[in-house]
Amino acid sequence: MNPGSPTCPVCRDGRTRVFVDVDGKAYFRCAGCECTFLDPTGRLAREAEHAYYLTHRNQPGDHGYRRFLLKLLQPLLDRLPPAREGLDFGCGPGPALAAMLGEAGHHVTLYDPAFHPDASALARSYDFITCTEVLEHLHAPAATFEQLTRLLRPGGWLAVMTCFQTDDARFAQWHYRRDPTHVVFYRESTLRHVAARHGLDIEVPCKDVALMRKPA
Repeated sequence: MNPGSPTCPVCRDGRTRVFVDVDGKAYFRCAGCECTFLDPTGRLAREAEHAYYLTHRNQPGDHGYRRFLLKLLQPLLDRLPPAREGLDFGCGPGPALAAMLGEAGHHVTLYDPAFHPDASALARSYDFITCTEVLEHLHAPAATFEQLTRLLRPGGWLAVMTCFQTDDARFAQWHYRRDPTHVVFYRESTLRHVAARHGLDIEVPCKDVALMRKPA
């Protein structure tokens, strides 16, 4: 580990180094899982972070948002037997994906630390867990991946969607980086590393979507 460099929040590897400095904020790159993450000292305070979340307008009736979610929903539905039990982790104030899964015949429990904070949702097991546009916000993703893997039943699916970081040269101007609540950025290789670490099989049906399956 480089002196003064934080441990990777995704895989806890100590081999991190400064990747780039943007507007006085340092971003680090992990040599283990290849994620890029904001120096923890640059994160928003929780109150400011929550206030920013309230500006999002992703509601169940928003047809454009529903089309966006199909990128994850369709490949997941293609792999799920009928009438499964799932968890929408980090569902936000307008759980559109949960509504779409319900319309497809599945039962979905909601959990979000800010908007649906019922801890009993994290004391059960599930056939599938969805995590859409959430990973990039997590301050401690390593612990979250451990938790979600435990909540999956054998043969269950963890379906995640986050914008993959691919172009280092454009990172500073990348719209995803400019969101002040986005603190961790994943490559496809990062999620493959996570899957291997937790003994999950992984498929990447399209850019920005990964489906991880717990062995039966």
